[in-house]
Amino acid sequence: MSAADDLEKFDRERRDADARYNDALTAFDRLVADTRGRPLTPDEADRLAHALIVYLQQITAFVDTKDRALAAEIGARIASVAGAIRDIDELRTRLGVMQRQLKAVAGQPAMPPPSAAADSPPPRPPAVDDVVYVGFEDAFRGSDASVASRVAAYVPIFSGASDVVDLGCGRGEMLAALRAGGVTASGVDANAAMVAVARERGLDVQHGDALAFLQARPDESLGGAIATQVIEHLQPAYLLRLIDTLARKLRPGAPVVLETINAACWLAFFSSYIRDITHVRPIHPETLQYLLRATGFERVDIRFSAPVPDDVRMKTIDVPAPILASSDPTHAAIVQVAHAVNANAAILNSLLFTHLDYAAVAYRS
Repeated sequence: MSAADDLEKFDRERRDADARYNDALTAFDRLVADTRGRPLTPDEADRLAHALIVYLQQITAFVDTKDRALAAEIGARIASVAGAIRDIDELRTRLGVMQRQLKAVAGQPAMPPPSAAADSPPPRPPAVDDVVYVGFEDAFRGSDASVASRVAAYVPIFSGASDVVDLGCGRGEMLAALRAGGVTASGVDANAAMVAVARERGLDVQHGDALAFLQARPDESLGGAIATQVIEHLQPAYLLRLIDTLARKLRPGAPVVLETINAACWLAFFSSYIRDITHVRPIHPETLQYLLRATGFERVDIRFSAPVPDDVRMKTIDVPAPILASSDPTHAAIVQVAHAVNANAAILNSLLFTHLDYAAVAYRS
């Protein structure tokens, strides 16, 4: 039964209770009026007492139906608001995809392809799935501004570098941050809709496969490489070939940054990772660190980011000092339980609620 049906039912019950309440009150008033100013006979006293009891019973029923009707009205309003919120979310999703589709159809790459990509074929018209995925990024990864603020932390790693490549550059937030930091960089992405978005910003971006993009570059020609939220989309064999190719294409001492979802954090895995249907395999931090080291990279460091907010993490118990210092057996038991709860909270926090993302930062030997 819906909230609206409940509201109608309780309103009908309220009206019935209201009628019974008024009838009982009228009957009681009539008896009081008939007996006012004279002594009551035993029969009149009984009838008056019975009428009073009936009246009091109807007050209880009347108030009860009022409460239930009010609760049903509140429930109906909540359901209505929830429906409106759902409708807004649905509308927002559809509008986001529609905006991306309109840009694709309008052919807004009015800006000519950058010279660095002049010899490459122009990107094909974005497919519907490409556009839908850009909308997915808009909805779940965050706005350009929020992503730009996160990736800005990687810019100092490439300070003074040139010929940096952004693999799977997406909408171009990292390329824009590198450009603002005075670092020359170009990018590649397999999603034509994202390439169109990046090119609208005047960024040097090619549409194509990241591995093929790297293989076309001369050995030791790149001053750095970065891939943010990309490697979880790759098959293991492809990832191994990509890392091996990077080891050949980067100049000695050049940095590489590979950021991905922190699969060691269960919250990140069961939210961010499995939410995206294009993800292929999570990469544990220690696994990625090993792969880079085994391929010849050095100074491989794992940097965690996006800590889980404190209000989401398991809470611990602070035991008051007097109880801690007490020799009372009850207090000692409380302290023992609190220590066990706190130890378990620490274990769960270390498994479930650490950092949502991490990046492996390494340097070509």
